[in-house]
Amino acid sequence: MITDARIQKEFQTITKQNEFQVWLINNDYRHWKAIVKGPDDSVYQGGKFQIDIKIPDKYPYIPPKMFFDTKLWHPNVSSVTGAICLDILKDEWSPALSIRTALLSIQALMWTPEPDNPQDAVVAKQYKENKEEFDKTARKWTAEHADPDKLKKQKIIKITDMGFSEKQAIEALEKVGWDENEAIQYLVN
Repeated sequence: MITDARIQKEFQTITKQNEFQVWLINNDYRHWKAIVKGPDDSVYQGGKFQIDIKIPDKYPYIPPKMFFDTKLWHPNVSSVTGAICLDILKDEWSPALSIRTALLSIQALMWTPEPDNPQDAVVAKQYKENKEEFDKTARKWTAEHADPDKLKKQKIIKITDMGFSEKQAIEALEKVGWDENEAIQYLVN
């Protein structure tokens, strides 16, 4: 099928270019995870943000579904669900675009928020009314939630606290792309 070939080619291209770290969930080309680095000289600098990517059957005619797995303090990202408000992921999508284009657009959005078109009204209000406090909160969330080594350790501890060995926890987490819930499901089944 042409769509499947395109998805595989896009995956291989992104992997080779090293702009983003990407991997498949359960070897499924329709479910990816990606790491987007926080832009330099931004409140997200130094952070690594994980994005869940689900590619629908009608791709590339409809956009991929993308959500932040990593908590992010940003006007255009839900601080609760990780939903992203970005025009190319909705009504401005075109089959000429790619998942790489979407990831680049997300990274650009991190650099230049659009508070007048928010996903999270509370964050947008803070951004517009108290930018200093917004910057402080965004940096704090980046330090707390976007340090992959710290998060990996926390996930391992959570799973070992359930009675599994550290080796079992690491193997399960690596198998499912460090998705904690999927790792637990893998271990209990």
